[in-house]
Amino acid sequence: MGLSFRHFNYFGYGIYNDIKSRLPHYKSDFTDAFNYRVIPSTAFIFFTNLLPAIAFAQDMFDKTDHAYGVNEVLMSSALAGVVFGLFSGQPLCIVGVTGPISIFSYTVYELIHPRGTPYFPFMCWVYLWSMVFHIIIAVGNYISFLRIISLYSCDIFGFFINMVYIQKGIQILSNQFDDVDLASGYCSVMIALLMVICGVGSNILGNYLHYFKPWVRKVFVDYGVVVSVIFFTGFIHFGGKLDDTDLARLPITQSFQPTRNGEIRPHGWFIHFWPGENISVGDVFLAIPFAILLTFLFYFDHNVSSLMCQSKEYPLTKPASFHWDFLLLGLTTGLAGILGIPAPNGLIPQAPLHTDSLVIHDKTGKRLSVVEQRVTNTAQGALTFLMMSRPFLVVLGLVPQAVLSGLFFIMAIGGLHGNIVTNRIRYCFLDKEYIETDPQCPQVWKDIHRLPTKKWFYIYTLLEIIGGVAEFAITLTKGAVGFPGVLLFLAFCAKWVWPLIIPKDELAKLDGDVADEFILKNFTVASDEKKRRRRRSDAEEKERGSNYHESTNEQSESVTS
Repeated sequence: MGLSFRHFNYFGYGIYNDIKSRLPHYKSDFTDAFNYRVIPSTAFIFFTNLLPAIAFAQDMFDKTDHAYGVNEVLMSSALAGVVFGLFSGQPLCIVGVTGPISIFSYTVYELIHPRGTPYFPFMCWVYLWSMVFHIIIAVGNYISFLRIISLYSCDIFGFFINMVYIQKGIQILSNQFDDVDLASGYCSVMIALLMVICGVGSNILGNYLHYFKPWVRKVFVDYGVVVSVIFFTGFIHFGGKLDDTDLARLPITQSFQPTRNGEIRPHGWFIHFWPGENISVGDVFLAIPFAILLTFLFYFDHNVSSLMCQSKEYPLTKPASFHWDFLLLGLTTGLAGILGIPAPNGLIPQAPLHTDSLVIHDKTGKRLSVVEQRVTNTAQGALTFLMMSRPFLVVLGLVPQAVLSGLFFIMAIGGLHGNIVTNRIRYCFLDKEYIETDPQCPQVWKDIHRLPTKKWFYIYTLLEIIGGVAEFAITLTKGAVGFPGVLLFLAFCAKWVWPLIIPKDELAKLDGDVADEFILKNFTVASDEKKRRRRRSDAEEKERGSNYHESTNEQSESVTS
């Protein structure tokens, strides 16, 4: 094995090491699931993955002439959950349909539709080319370049995603005024705000107040969002004036069938993508630049999601997996193209929220351990697949779009509350006497307040705001398809440009590694192995030289005697 890796410049060594280090834990990934935390985590991540994905399905449904709908998104999320739950190296990373892939999908449609290019065969080739690039990156150990990703990149990306969620929530409510009537619009706003009060309030009651016993407060945290979704779905059926209000609900289609099953998709779930009558050869190669952009997006988005769900704040004990998981992502991307569904990838904030929901705390709130297992991810994927059956599709059709808006707000508020960019902005407006004298002041602000020089803190915070706004702004333009380039550009800036602006000792206090070295070492496993073998080879060469000199000296002494 070692000779083959040496001969082929260590191609595939990262994948080999990921599998080798993670495989011994495969059995325990199931036995460790016999823990209560798995139940609320499965319910929580199922709803926080399912409903936002359906909202993005509505976006793609409207902007791709009904090419993608609810069933395509359900199929993609279910496929990702089961495949990554069972076969990935890091099953804590939740994979599904994201806002960025939604933006990518309808932007591509807007660009190629005027040319008369068939959408599904073209997207299939985009995904197939991207699969090839994924395989090259994974086998060539090029995931190692992501070692440049620092807290700056992760923090502004999380900040950007939460801004997208707020925008999406507002957009859904705005559509209720435009597409239905004023009564529907105002009722939707009321439902969304009540959901926010219940969802965020349950989190505040469970984590920050001291009413009830600890186990009761934990129930509020575990099930507050789930109960809010279920309650406000039924709320619109309470009668009275609500019966006179026509609320927009989720669009559904036939069970287990594509949305446009017919002229646009004559072969059902199988896309005929080969050149000829399906697509021109020129369009096959036109798909390559789009595939490169998609690969850049997934290269950054998926691996950052994986890093964030394995960040320093979580006491993880099982090894990471980046090369193998990226290869697996490439395979699911290619399969998504053939099935005619949106390609899934790592989800923010769902991935870190998943890990957070599996944390075991002591009585003081300190994180003791994480229930690292495969059941929650696999189970939520299987449940999502069941949602494609007729009875569950009917249930989905009962959910008002206002509930989706409320869920987006709940997730965005929770994400922004824990985001360091938001906390740094809030620090700028805080009463400094409160930080110095109040023992209840959060530690994050005390740490900032202890910085000897605030000048560089304000400059760095400004750079974070600029980065997050730049990512958000490009998604509002026709150039949205190129926003993966902005992500990589900002990552390079954090690594090589910001140190030219901010002194390195000051930058070290503000930026740093996302995860512990225990997790990050899997990034550079191939290059580290090269160095290790080179050192071993040098030592062997030195030993052979020493043995040669000793042998020569012995021969000389023998001749002399």
